[in-house]
Amino acid sequence: MKNTKKIPHESLRVLIVEDNQDVACNIGDYLEDKGHIVDFAMDGVTGLHLAVTLPLDVIVLDIMLPGIDGFSICRRLREETDKAVPVLMLTAKDTLEDKLEGFDSGTDDYMLKPFSLEELEARLFALARRAKPDTKRIIEVGKVKVDLGQRLVTRDGAHVKLNRTCFQILVELMKAAPGVVSRADLEHMLWSDYKPDSDVLRSHVYALRKALDHPENESLIETVVGVGFRMRA
Repeated sequence: MKNTKKIPHESLRVLIVEDNQDVACNIGDYLEDKGHIVDFAMDGVTGLHLAVTLPLDVIVLDIMLPGIDGFSICRRLREETDKAVPVLMLTAKDTLEDKLEGFDSGTDDYMLKPFSLEELEARLFALARRAKPDTKRIIEVGKVKVDLGQRLVTRDGAHVKLNRTCFQILVELMKAAPGVVSRADLEHMLWSDYKPDSDVLRSHVYALRKALDHPENESLIETVVGVGFRMRA
């Protein structure tokens, strides 16, 4: 039976950085038919330039690109600019090491080729929706503080840099603390009904721990075996 799940009717401005013209055109044609505005780059140098200069809602980024690879583009976008546009890496590189490198470079989601165009659009909507700031609240658990309006995370007063997905996981764990958030609830919050393979959530939690924890101390994020995760005070 064909999936008839409805996608929100809103227009996104999307940058596609992909050197395979057939793949880029396939994505672009689909998104433009849905009413989105699409820009293209066929190499890393142009992709980085457009990512910095255009008012974008989300970026679809290949890894293997001429000029500058996708990992480097994402890392430079996060470290050298004030652009907070969410990034979805779209690639055939499917090892856990590749995913960890992608999340470490600052990507927000990771999707493997071949892929469903309907799922791609749903993930782009999810990324764009999570990128909208909540201007109302500050939450604290122990020495970790999150300013939801500015998307600012600090531990012991020191800034902690997180990609958007890690930020969202942290916020959910802090809201529930000291309770447990199940894997299923985190996956549904992040990807709705388009659940990726199991390594993706684990990779994000690993990246969150790496950014948040002090090496000499016990991790602030506890794994509850068979259930999910919780935030230590």
